[in-house]
Amino acid sequence: MTVVIALANQKGGVGKTTTTVSLAAALAARGLRVLVVDADPQANATSAVGATKDDEGGLYEALVDERPLDDAVRATNIDGLSILPTTPALAGAEVELVSVMAREFRMKRALDALRPRFDLILVDCPPSLGLLTVNALAACDEVIIPVQCEYFALEGLSHLSHTIELVQRNLNPRLVIRGVVLTMFDARTNLSREVEAEVRSHFPNTFDAVIPRSVRLAEAPSHGEPITVFDPTSTGARAYFDLGDELIAALRAHDLIPAPRPEASSEGTASAPSTALRAVVASTPTALATVPTTSHEVATIPQTTRDVMTQPQPHTPSDSGAQEQTHGA
Repeated sequence: MTVVIALANQKGGVGKTTTTVSLAAALAARGLRVLVVDADPQANATSAVGATKDDEGGLYEALVDERPLDDAVRATNIDGLSILPTTPALAGAEVELVSVMAREFRMKRALDALRPRFDLILVDCPPSLGLLTVNALAACDEVIIPVQCEYFALEGLSHLSHTIELVQRNLNPRLVIRGVVLTMFDARTNLSREVEAEVRSHFPNTFDAVIPRSVRLAEAPSHGEPITVFDPTSTGARAYFDLGDELIAALRAHDLIPAPRPEASSEGTASAPSTALRAVVASTPTALATVPTTSHEVATIPQTTRDVMTQPQPHTPSDSGAQEQTHGA
């Protein structure tokens, strides 16, 4: 069975594309066949894996003209990782699809044809709650929400949860929130710790792995490589390997992805199971099944900004290598 996961947050700059590409590379390093779907007209995920932004043959043609995507998928330099590239022309799809019947399901029909070829499909959504994001949520089985460890990132969570609830009710009743990923965490600031505590209090299924603020993470896209390839020993790479291990353990606990393949790579950083993986595997199936399955559970975020920051809680930050973190991203 193939699992399609959207990485969505209507706020820009929270690390959606970095998380999509780095997580996909970490999953591929564990022996899975992974496809990254670049659904953002900025096409940053396309360039982040070293692919080119061609004029045709990508997601735009599939949504507007319903062309098959088989020939549009391209292999990358990373074993097991493929990319469905896009171009800035995708921005026009929202306008062109306004009068189209069942326009919310165009991406679903396109991606369903690709499911047999991959174990996991990750969709990098644009920073908005427009038609492209709704298409992605309608096409996916699960959604992961990257949240920057800053105040304004919390404000948008209530809007996103409301959108997910509407999609569940009207378009995709099987959609669940797999979890929240905390990004750009700076252990030196009280704000990061307060945001982490607040998010975990409202989302029990927040991932244990926390992505640090790191210069190396910011440098990786300029080289056309995910951080797990650009600097596999950095704190950012280790955090994404831990995140990938958590996701794999949770999905395999429910038989959603295949067991490890004998031919999977056993060299370098990718071979050693992380602390997060050992902890998750050792836990009970009940502990793993923390994905909310009702719309009531999804919309549990405080609805006012005043509520968000009035419950600071002492919290010990995740061990994500604070010595390598910097203020720059």
